[in-house]
Parts: sequence; C-alpha cells; structure tokens
Amino acid sequence: MNSTRLADQVNYDPNNLLDALIEKLNLKNDAALSRALEVAPPVISKIRHRRLPVGASLLIRMHEVSDLSIKELRTLMGDRRDKFRISDKQFKPKEPLQSAANIEQTEAE
Repeated sequence: MNSTRLADQVNYDPNNLLDALIEKLNLKNDAALSRALEVAPPVISKIRHRRLPVGASLLIRMHEVSDLSIKELRTLMGDRRDKFRISDKQFKPKEPLQSAANIEQTEAE
C-alpha cells in the first residue's frame, strides 16, 4: 500500500531539516532555532517527535531566515513529492447558518 501522507513516507525525517537549519544559522540548539523562527520551543520538539508536521507558514519562515528555497527545505526533510496538493474540501465554503430571526420568519409564513 502506497501512502501519500508525508508522515508515512520512509524517507521523511524532520530532524534532518531542523539539524540543517541549526547548522546553517550557526545556532546551538533547538531553543535558539525556535527563537530564530519565532515559534514556541514545544513546536520544534513536536516536529522532532513527529507529533506535528512542518506547516506551510513555518516552511515559509524557515525559507525567510535561511535563504534556502522551499524545495531545498522539503528535500532536507525527505519530502520527495513532485507536487503538494491540498484537498478540495479545504476550499469549499461552509453552509451559511440561518439566524434565529430568519427561522422564525420562515416558520411564520
């Protein structure tokens, strides 16, 4: 069974990405990396332990502070997919909720 989830990929290892950033930015540890990326230290820990994926906004922040391309950053963490696709469900508008006044008016008619 071939999984398309990044966390299920055999080569996926966010530690490579974090370690490469620490080295490139001449930082001492994860705490210094969290300060450089302007995220809370538990975020780095959760990424290291694969409890949190590297999100798009964090990937962009990594790009901004390191000058590495997004493709280079993705390669460092083992993401070898050619394209990243977001589910269509994420862009569908939600059904509008009827207000209580509209419901009462509809029932009265």
